[in-house]
Amino acid sequence: MKQISISATVLASLIIVGCTSTENSVGKDAKIPVKVVVVSMFENGKHTGDAPGEMQFWVERGNFDQKMDFPLGLHDLYYRNDGVLLTCTGGGVTNATTSIMALGMDDRFDFSKAYWLIAGIAGVDPDDAALGDALWAKWVVDGDLTYEIDAREIPEDWDYGFIALGAKEPDTLEDGWTVDTIAFQLNPDLVEWAYELTKDIDLGDDPEIAAFRKQFAGRPEANRPPKVQIGDTLGSSTYWHGNILNNWANNWMKLHTNGEAQFMSTNMEDNGTLTALHRMARAGLADTERILVLRTASNFSAPPPGEEAVWSTTADYPAESIPAKEAAYKVGNKVLEALLDNWAEYGISTPQP
Repeated sequence: MKQISISATVLASLIIVGCTSTENSVGKDAKIPVKVVVVSMFENGKHTGDAPGEMQFWVERGNFDQKMDFPLGLHDLYYRNDGVLLTCTGGGVTNATTSIMALGMDDRFDFSKAYWLIAGIAGVDPDDAALGDALWAKWVVDGDLTYEIDAREIPEDWDYGFIALGAKEPDTLEDGWTVDTIAFQLNPDLVEWAYELTKDIDLGDDPEIAAFRKQFAGRPEANRPPKVQIGDTLGSSTYWHGNILNNWANNWMKLHTNGEAQFMSTNMEDNGTLTALHRMARAGLADTERILVLRTASNFSAPPPGEEAVWSTTADYPAESIPAKEAAYKVGNKVLEALLDNWAEYGISTPQP
């Protein structure tokens, strides 16, 4: 009986130790629940104190509690104890796709309830937007998945050499084929909520930009102070430019969204970011109903009257694109703080307009 008692005591002790070890292990390995991921795309210099890219204002003003190594990314992560994570993907579709996928697979974080706030600068259609505008997208469309023929070799009755995959001529999907990552529709209620929340923000009016936009006489949307509006975005690794391709972008977005998308901005990452997030969602790692894309106008996608496309493509951005970067932070941060302030509600269900 005594031996049995000792064995029982030892067994009980082992069970207690095992439970304690398991509890400590769970506590140690518990993932960080992220509420909002701020996604910037480029930062060419330091993260603070020099000419800013898209990340720097968030680092300098965001009151982050710690910097975290991110070996699979191009930049370190910044984390705030209230659940905000800041990342910078690197420029271009390939960098955006791989960086977001790497982040989504990072075992340190739980993104299952996270909102993804993608905030960066962009070129804009001078028929629809002004420099410094902040544009909330309802659609993100891929501009890379296309047939392309050099414009010097296209038929005389074609406006440009871009054709939908498998099609026989531009601006049609007849006989064509596509892939399921060419057009992404964002949660329209979430976008409307973000717009309503931010539409009255004063974005200022930089004197250098005010002088520059006077060149766009006859295009009233280009020749006005900046504002917040809703406008869709085209993603492409190619930094394209000019009136002909601007026309293509408008038609391309309508073609792939049954006429719903309104092209306003052109970027170099968002189609890759959305592809990664949708892939993550298939594994329960992200919620695609919680994605916001904010693009702010740093330059136009077509030249002013009397100027060649090559001049407009290679010219310096007016005011070094600082007003656009300021707008991305100012408008984006308004939404971020609203999500945090109402997390008891928005952690469970997405905001409604």
